Amino acid sequence: MIEMQSQKTVTKHLIKSTGVLTFLWLVSTYAIAASESVPVPVNQVDVINVFPHDNAAFTQGLTWHDGFLYESTGRNGESSLRKVELESGELLIRHNLNRRYFGEGVAVVDGKIFQLTWQSHLGFVYDLENFSQQKTFFVAGEAWGITHDGEKIIISDGSPTLRFLDADTQREISRIDVTLDGEPVQNLIELEFINGEIWANIWYEDVIVRINPETGMVNSMVDLSGLYAGRRSRDEVLNGIAWDEEGQRLFVTGKLWPNLYEIQVRE
Repeated sequence: MIEMQSQKTVTKHLIKSTGVLTFLWLVSTYAIAASESVPVPVNQVDVINVFPHDNAAFTQGLTWHDGFLYESTGRNGESSLRKVELESGELLIRHNLNRRYFGEGVAVVDGKIFQLTWQSHLGFVYDLENFSQQKTFFVAGEAWGITHDGEKIIISDGSPTLRFLDADTQREISRIDVTLDGEPVQNLIELEFINGEIWANIWYEDVIVRINPETGMVNSMVDLSGLYAGRRSRDEVLNGIAWDEEGQRLFVTGKLWPNLYEIQVRE
């Protein structure tokens, strides 16, 4: 196993990783929480395996289903839906979106693939086997990440709010506001539902927050600073979480990253 950096360096890396005000606030809030109450744990990870990933894929969403990765990529004119073989990184099926759509999150729900688009107020439903489009549905506001808790669809829009939708009608049922020590957490993007929690990337940050779906409270964070040090541009951010429930395996990657990582979180 490849050991990640110690917890003592987490604040240093979170501050150095970007000048984004959102996460500077997050770090300061964490410090306040640590001094005034029980701190939100920051967990380190071990890298178990490294797999190839298309470094031209502007990853916006990632999920695992029945032995394969399903990936949504973004950018107008480059957006796609993909089925990928894990070990080789081989692209098995690809569906290109119309250039007016910017692809976002992806989830497999009741044997169908759901894909969001950024600012078009539209989501698409596809056949799992051949990617033929079966349905288009309306999404209010922007759409970023998507996951499924076994009953409801959960989507993010870059704000602290997560919306819960009926899986059949795609109508909103409820929503929660994500908070850390009582303060809102901005820029929630890619989502994955893992063992009763919502895991979310924060845009431009090397961190995953783990969210209680009932209260919206962040109960811990996963530090992924230093996971991929070969970035050539600011766009090459951590973005992509996939959970293999049967195998209890966790995968992460990023936009334009050449690798996909299987990681284990130290609890």
